[in-house]
Amino acid sequence: MDSRRLRNIFGQFASGVTVITCAKQDGTPHGATVTAFTAVSLEPRLCQVTLTRTSKACSFLSGAPFAVNILAADQTDVALHFAGRPQSPEPVWVQGPTAPVLAGSAATLSCVPWREYDGGDHVIFIGEIVDAQCRETDPLLFYRSTFHDLGAPSGNAAWNGSMDDPHRGWFDATATFTPMHLSGATN
Repeated sequence: MDSRRLRNIFGQFASGVTVITCAKQDGTPHGATVTAFTAVSLEPRLCQVTLTRTSKACSFLSGAPFAVNILAADQTDVALHFAGRPQSPEPVWVQGPTAPVLAGSAATLSCVPWREYDGGDHVIFIGEIVDAQCRETDPLLFYRSTFHDLGAPSGNAAWNGSMDDPHRGWFDATATFTPMHLSGATN
């Protein structure tokens, strides 16, 4: 399978859009648009970003505090700017708790380095979240190499109001189950 085909297959997975920011050794802020972001753990509070090994951002991030700026739906210009297509006016920087952050993001996670792993042609960075900020706004999405917004909410969402919702805890640690064939139940 060639890399273009695999990239297209990966593009079938819609993701949020982030800009990973840090300070370079001289203190100037740097950012890179990244869709390879995920939550890892609630305790300890960890998240993961994956950057191309040959990118400038990858060399700046090694061992450095960083921030994950989850972009808002109206920040396509910010995503393009940090993907190598400079925009005017430039995005607005604000000093965050661990690293420079971007004004107007839907959410920001300020991190200190936790672990770094070899990811083939990428490097996997795990950050410990020391501060989190969130605004009530929709996120920017990326799907099939194009930016999108959430669109209208669906009343048919799988967990919408369901007692099966994993966040409601329908079954707790004390729940027990008896297989039907042992319970004497008949169809």
